[in-house]
Amino acid sequence: MIRTTFPHPVREIENLWIPMPDGARLAARVWLPEDAERAPVPALFEFLPYRKSDGTTRRDAMRAPYFAGHGYAVLRVDLRGSGDSDGVLTDEYTTQEHDDAVACIAWIAAQPWCDGNVGMMGISWGGFNSLQVAARQPPALKAILIIGFTDDRYADDVHYMGGCVITSQMLSWGAVMLAYNALPPDPRWVGERWRAMWFERLEGSPPFVEEWLAHQTRDAYWQHGSAAEDYAAIRVPVYAVGGWADSYNNSVPRLLAGLAGPRKGLIGPWAHMYPEMGSPAPAIGFLQESLRWWDHWLKGRDTGIMAEPLLRCWIQDSAPPATFYAARPGRWVADPAWPSPHVGEQTLHLRSNGAGNWLDEQPGPDVAQSIRGREGYGFDVGQWGAYGTPGEWPGDQRAADGEALTFDSQPLREPVDILGYPEVDLLLSADRPLALVSARLCDVAPDGASTLVSWGLLNLTHRDSHEFPEALEPGRHYRVTVRLNVTGHRLATGHRWRVALSPTYTRHAWPSPEPVTLTIVCGDSSRLRLPIRMPHPGDETLPPFAPAETAAPPRMEAFRPAATRKIISHNLIDGVTEYHLADDAGRGRHVDSGMVVDDRLVERYTVRDGAPLSLRVEIERTLELQRDEWRVRIEARCAMTADAGHFHVSNWLDAYEGGTAVFTRAWTKAIPRRLV
Repeated sequence: MIRTTFPHPVREIENLWIPMPDGARLAARVWLPEDAERAPVPALFEFLPYRKSDGTTRRDAMRAPYFAGHGYAVLRVDLRGSGDSDGVLTDEYTTQEHDDAVACIAWIAAQPWCDGNVGMMGISWGGFNSLQVAARQPPALKAILIIGFTDDRYADDVHYMGGCVITSQMLSWGAVMLAYNALPPDPRWVGERWRAMWFERLEGSPPFVEEWLAHQTRDAYWQHGSAAEDYAAIRVPVYAVGGWADSYNNSVPRLLAGLAGPRKGLIGPWAHMYPEMGSPAPAIGFLQESLRWWDHWLKGRDTGIMAEPLLRCWIQDSAPPATFYAARPGRWVADPAWPSPHVGEQTLHLRSNGAGNWLDEQPGPDVAQSIRGREGYGFDVGQWGAYGTPGEWPGDQRAADGEALTFDSQPLREPVDILGYPEVDLLLSADRPLALVSARLCDVAPDGASTLVSWGLLNLTHRDSHEFPEALEPGRHYRVTVRLNVTGHRLATGHRWRVALSPTYTRHAWPSPEPVTLTIVCGDSSRLRLPIRMPHPGDETLPPFAPAETAAPPRMEAFRPAATRKIISHNLIDGVTEYHLADDAGRGRHVDSGMVVDDRLVERYTVRDGAPLSLRVEIERTLELQRDEWRVRIEARCAMTADAGHFHVSNWLDAYEGGTAVFTRAWTKAIPRRLV
C-alpha cells in the first residue's frame, strides 16, 4: 500500500553540503518533518556510492519520506568520489569512507533539526558500512539497521567463497563500480565544476578488481572492515536482516551469536531487496517494523520489539524447481537465541556399494567413489545473488545432478524442517595439487524434480586455513568440511535429500588450473549434517507482520522498456559451454529532475570441457545520463582469463560528452595465482 499522508508534513532538501574536516564536501539529500527546527528529531543516515540524484531515487522516495513523516530526519549521502560529492572513490570500505561517515554523524547530530541521536541504516553497501562504522563507536550513533550485508568480507562477499574466486561476481561487480565511478556529478548541484570533477574521477578511480584479485587469502585487506574480527567493538543495538534468495544471509546468525549487546535478526524469502518490496512474496510491513526499532532506540519508546524472540525466519516449503518464484509458501518461526535451543543435528552418512550411492543414518564400510569435473558444469545453478527478477533462480537441478557424484536419502515419512548451516564432512583425495569441491543440497520430489536448497564451496588448499593455504599431495587423503549457506527449508513427506559433489562449479567457482578427479571415501568419515529444527508451539502464536506500506514512488517517464535475456548453450562439436546475459534496464526520465538515465549490461562466460584454462569472462556496462543538451555516456569493458600461474585482467573505459569521445583508458594486469 502506498501512503501519501503521515503524522508529520515532510520537507525535502534535494541537495545539502556536509563539510569534511579536510575541506571536502559531501552531497546529501534530506527529508525532514517541517517543524524539525522547532522540535528537533532523531536522524537516520544512509551512506552509499550509488548516486542520490539519479541512482537510488526510486527506493529513497519510497522510504525516506515515510520515516520523515513519522518524526525522523533522513539523510541519504553520496560517498566521497560518487554522485555529487567531492573527491575520488578508490575502493570499497576504505578508512577514508569510515572517517567520512564518522564526521557525517557528528555533523548531523549537531544540526538544529536533530536532537543528537543518530541511527545508521542501509542495504548491501549501506549495510556493510553501517556495521563497520558502528565498530568505530561514534558517540551520536545509537543503533543500526542493516539488510543484505556481511560481517566477513572474505567469506561472504562478491569476491571469494570458501577460498574460491567467485566467477560470476568478481569481475561483474568490478565492472559495475568501474562504470559508476566514472560518472560525473550533476551540474545542477556543482555548476561548472562538474567537468573538472568528472575528469578527476576518470583519471583517479582504478579498476577495483585488480586489488581484489591481489588478495586471494583472508589477509589484512579483508580483515579490515570485517566485523567478525572484533564483535566486542560493536556496542550499539543491531537489527540484522536477510532473505533466502539473497546471498548475504550467513552473517545474520553469526552476528546474533557473536554480539553481546541488544540485537535482533530477521530472514524472509526475499531477494536482495527491502522486505517491504519483498520478492518472492510474502512482503511485510518492514517500514513499520523499522519504526518500532528506531522508536525504541532513538526515541526511548517501549514498542515491545525487544520483548520478542531474537530471530524470526521464514521456513520455505518444498516447491517445484523454477527459474523465478513470485511467492514462496511457508511459515514464520521464531527462536529465542542463536544457536537455537530448538535446533539439533541429524547425521546422514554418504554410503556406497560401488554400484549405487545413498544417504543413511548408519555409516557402513569404506568404499571409494571418484568423479572428474566437467568445466561446463554449474552454469544452470542460478545467480549468485538474486534481485527478484525472472531467470535468477536455479531451476531443475536434475541435469546438474547427473554431472555430479550424488547421494540420496530415503523418502521422508513425515516432513522435517532445517534451519541453519548444513555441513558436509568428507574424506577425500585429489589427483592434482590444486583442487576444489562444490557441494549442493537438493530437495528431490517423488516425480524426480530436484530443487536447490543450499550449496557451498571449498578450495581444498584452504582446508585448514583461509590465511595460510597449502597445496594438496595428490593421492593423499584429507578430512575436510564444506559448510553450506544458511537456509530454512521444510522437506515434504515423500521427498528426499540429495547431496551432489563435484570438483567444478564453474559459474560460481573459478576452476582449478588442471582437470581434477576427486575420490570420496564413503562410509563413516563422509557425512551430511543437517540442522534439524524441531516444532515449537510458540511458532503458531507469532503476531503477524503489518501489511507492506511505502511512500509514493517518484514520477518516471519510460522511453525504452527493460528487457533481459539469459541463455546457456553447449556446442556438441567443440565442447564449449557459453552463458550469455543481456540485461537492458531501459531508458527513462525522472520527471521531477528532468534527468534521463540509460543502463545496459552484457555478460559472457565461455569454457571448453577438459580445458579449465579456456575460461573467459567478459563484461560490458554502458551508462548514460542526459538533461536537455547535457549528455554523458560511460562504456566500461572488462575481461578475465587465467593461465596456470596468473589471472589476466583487462579493463577499458571510454567516456563521451555529447557524441564526442573525451576520455579513454585501458588497464591490463597479470596477477599471480596463489593456490587457487
